[in-house]
Amino acid sequence: AGIRPLMTIFGWLSMTPNDVVRGAIWQPITYMFLHGGLMHLALNMLILFFFGPPLEGRWGEREFLRFYVICGLGGVALSYLFLPNMVIGASAAMYGVMLAFAMNWPDVPIYVWGIFPVKAKYLVGFFFVLSALSAFQSSGGAAGAGGGTAHFAHLGGLIAGFLYLRSDWRPGGQLARIKKAATRSRRLAIVPRDENADELRGAGSSSRRPREEAALYEKVDAVLDKISATGMSSLTSDELKLLDEVSKKHRTN
Repeated sequence: AGIRPLMTIFGWLSMTPNDVVRGAIWQPITYMFLHGGLMHLALNMLILFFFGPPLEGRWGEREFLRFYVICGLGGVALSYLFLPNMVIGASAAMYGVMLAFAMNWPDVPIYVWGIFPVKAKYLVGFFFVLSALSAFQSSGGAAGAGGGTAHFAHLGGLIAGFLYLRSDWRPGGQLARIKKAATRSRRLAIVPRDENADELRGAGSSSRRPREEAALYEKVDAVLDKISATGMSSLTSDELKLLDEVSKKHRTN
């Protein structure tokens, strides 16, 4: 009798495609915070402990959480297409986190079992191949429940993470464009002006423009330094607006 309430909650929070169709729209989120046993939980938390902090430090808390959830939803998408059974666990998100670490620090050695050093890019590549082969060779099962492994969820987390990191809306994508624009504008701003040419053109406005752009990108530099020190989550609404305006201006030019 004591097990029934637990199983009811377990089924209510896990992700089952048929339940989602029938209206359980919370399941694609709640499933990734639910685990089927201590070992399942321990393995995922171990991955998060080692690979999560460097990414969070580079991206900031908000961007890291967004990436985590998107990878988890990627696991939902692929499971929804190929796996009709119940899925639980943070494994899809963890596979995405490992991929992001490998894409940012590909040559960092990861010590398997604390003994054998393997470069991050090779380790994640191995997991991708293993997940793909396992997914299409087996009929699937519930991650952490009933002894099965949701290989399609793992594969979905990897694919979603890769697409996210390669797209323009990935963490740092906008910042890279802004930094490029700022560098280019600073180069233009430090070119000596020809005073005689300005006088001939009557270029009062043209001489002001480089100064205004230089001042603008000095503000951008300060914001970028702040992001490097404390992450995106520390920015004020005005600073976020400034980055957005500069990014739009760069795309227009």
